Amino acid sequence: MHRNEATKRFHDAGDALADLIDETQPAELPTPDTDVPMVSRSVRLPLETYDRVRAAAEARGIGVTTLMRQWIEAGLADLDESATVSLADVRRALAALSRPTAA
Repeated sequence: MHRNEATKRFHDAGDALADLIDETQPAELPTPDTDVPMVSRSVRLPLETYDRVRAAAEARGIGVTTLMRQWIEAGLADLDESATVSLADVRRALAALSRPTAA
């Protein structure tokens, strides 16, 4: 059904709207990828910042949204002193400890 026909049937009212709804196929909704309820928020970023985030996400093999969520969760953990650190940071710190210091 074309948009104009649907609009006309909607404005004609009566049982036409119910008939129009009955004629449609049920929508296939995507299955959520998590059991935790999620909230979608829009964030405005400068293009350069977004490009850097996208490159960082691609380098990690994850989506931009996933990386941003990880960064937000890490920042919140830092606020309540239950900070998380990346394995790469831990490795760098341990490597620095094992190097002899100059006398």
